Amino acid sequence: MTQITTFLMFQNGEAEEAMNFYVSLFDEAKVVNVARFEPGEPGPEGKIKHAIFTLAGREYMCIDSDQSHGFTFTPSMSLYVGCDTEEEIDRLYAALAEGGGQLMPLNDYGFSTKFGWVNDRFGVSWQLNLP
Repeated sequence: MTQITTFLMFQNGEAEEAMNFYVSLFDEAKVVNVARFEPGEPGPEGKIKHAIFTLAGREYMCIDSDQSHGFTFTPSMSLYVGCDTEEEIDRLYAALAEGGGQLMPLNDYGFSTKFGWVNDRFGVSWQLNLP
């Protein structure tokens, strides 16, 4: 069976910090597997060569790129989170926006009770929705 997994590439050695931050925000989240760059391998020694983690039952992969690229994350691709309570959306929005940037502040935009869109401090874009 074909499986599709979101893959996050970090360029500043932030993959482990980002992964651990995301896992800390959600119930039923965990780091599944981590492979690190070893001495002599292309890539910063000890940084993430490949890691798998889960958030709310979905699998994600991340790496610390050993190459410099002319691109990074963009809001045109975001992680969409359906929240169950106002407390949850407020908590997630505050945590994810800290050190990042607000694209749409938490508000009622007419299509849900409360919605917000942020870029986190790693550049990953998140849409948070309370139906």
